[in-house]
Amino acid sequence: MKLTELLNAFAVRLADHQDAAGASDVLIESRSTQDLGTAGSLHLYAMEVPAGTTFLEDVPVTIVPPGDLEPTGGFLLQRQDDTALVQTQETLGQSTLDNTLVPDTTEFFRLASERLADMATHPESYALGPAERLAPWLDPEHNEANASARTGASAAVLTTVWHDDQAARWTKLGTLAVNLMRHNKRVLLVAPTHDAVDRLLGFLAKTLRNAALPFASLLSRYEIAMLKQAEGISLGQLGFEVQMHKFFAKSRSHKDTLRQKYERFRELIPVLAYKGQKQRDMDEVKLLEWRLMAQVSEFQRKIKEIDHLLAKYESLPIWKRLGMQTMGKNVETLSEYRKLYTGNIAALMKEVEIAQVRIRELSPEAAMPKEMRPEYEALKDDISKLGGTQKVRELLAASEATNRQAFMQNKRLVVSTPGRIVTDPLFKRIRFDVLIAENAPQIPSPFLLGVAGLIREQIIIAGDTEDLEGPQRLWRQQHPELSEPSRTASAR
Repeated sequence: MKLTELLNAFAVRLADHQDAAGASDVLIESRSTQDLGTAGSLHLYAMEVPAGTTFLEDVPVTIVPPGDLEPTGGFLLQRQDDTALVQTQETLGQSTLDNTLVPDTTEFFRLASERLADMATHPESYALGPAERLAPWLDPEHNEANASARTGASAAVLTTVWHDDQAARWTKLGTLAVNLMRHNKRVLLVAPTHDAVDRLLGFLAKTLRNAALPFASLLSRYEIAMLKQAEGISLGQLGFEVQMHKFFAKSRSHKDTLRQKYERFRELIPVLAYKGQKQRDMDEVKLLEWRLMAQVSEFQRKIKEIDHLLAKYESLPIWKRLGMQTMGKNVETLSEYRKLYTGNIAALMKEVEIAQVRIRELSPEAAMPKEMRPEYEALKDDISKLGGTQKVRELLAASEATNRQAFMQNKRLVVSTPGRIVTDPLFKRIRFDVLIAENAPQIPSPFLLGVAGLIREQIIIAGDTEDLEGPQRLWRQQHPELSEPSRTASAR
């Protein structure tokens, strides 16, 4: 069966189960609810459920509190005895008693069916090359895959890791993960249950730490971790929502700091421009004062020369006096020159006084605080490094909303369950280089194939050798009506 045919068959199979799931969804009364913790914007609650309650992991659920309180949406993560672990994006607040759970299995299978149908209809929008190699393993009409699996078949695109001992198998997967991280690959790791995901996440974190790799920034658990610790590693710091919350909080903090710098820079520009203009005005007045005082000094020098000549005029030789008279310098004219120079000095001093008054007026206006100029220069340098004021304005005008897709695309190793990935719209737009599927035979075939459609380069499937009787076996046991492609699919 071709890949697109298999995708269509699985899509129809899920659609058939969607029709049957509506009757199986029942209201679940929860007498008590315990808050297990918060990770970023996600909340984890343990809700008591009646004995014998069954549900699928990753199924959407609505929590209806008593009274007139607003319902809260979330996802069922796991059932432990008489307790259901539920992840929500909104806090339940004081609603810890008599809540009602409303599972929506129909929506779960509808989203999964639509994803597979979209992959079959628009294969060019996905990365189906590696998934082609996985298709024979999942095709219920194909029997060659089991034989090749037992021989430990391995290829560049499809690699198998089979071992009866889980510790040995995980060690091999840890080595592969370290090599992939060192080659800067984007890896998607899936396991059948959230409990297995948490335990494998702790093991990989420890392995990356021992390899001197920054596991806290490389690993990301898409859902809130149910275990607080695994392999001595705190799983809370590895949650996607926690990492995104911290990143955008830090980004907003940087943005607030940048906004303060920009606003302060904009405040200083007119202040410094005003101070600069006043300083230039004062410099011009000071220059005028200097020129006036230079003229006063020149007239004072001339008056001093006249006073000196008049004091010794009678003692000068006759020939020198005659020479001075020839030049028009006698006692009478010298006195006239002295009066003229004195009048000029008086006029100049009045202008000097006017200039000095203006200087005194401009001095405080032009005075700049000692720290203002260095502050302005530092802000100007910071803004120049960011590309100038226009670039800063664009940065500040950018949307404050968190971009989950962009943040997810920057994570190197994302860990989740196949059901969550296939039904979450975020993963429809994101591609990875490598898929690692632990306990792959225990993963329902439609979901494993749906996850494989997001992979561009390589698929690594791992599991217990005893599970190699056929990837469909456990799926048939859990959902007998989905064991084979429906007749509707065959007709199509």
